[in-house]
Amino acid sequence: MSLIMIIITITAALSLVLATISFWLPQMTPDHEKLSPYECGFDPLGSARLPFSLRFFLVAILFLLFDLEIALLLPLPWGDQLSSPALTFLWASAILIILTLGLIYEWAQGGLEWAE
Repeated sequence: MSLIMIIITITAALSLVLATISFWLPQMTPDHEKLSPYECGFDPLGSARLPFSLRFFLVAILFLLFDLEIALLLPLPWGDQLSSPALTFLWASAILIILTLGLIYEWAQGGLEWAE
């Protein structure tokens, strides 16, 4: 079985598992805040010039970082054409491990906590 078929199989299985979990897992108990038209957390009657929290920018930068990670991993299926596809898979795994360790570190330090 080629590397591309393995990647497609893993991707399809992971997508199916995540879609099934997301269908059965959500909590369907809407409260007052969820039913209001403004669910962003800001008072709709207050000033529109309130400053954003630095936590918002941290979460935005983390989103961009993981979005960039997707762009770095896009050429992975074409790595099967190289002389050693295992080396390509090793580099991709190294990128994922480094990013996962960084995310775990941020989480442990409390950098992802929205409320202070």
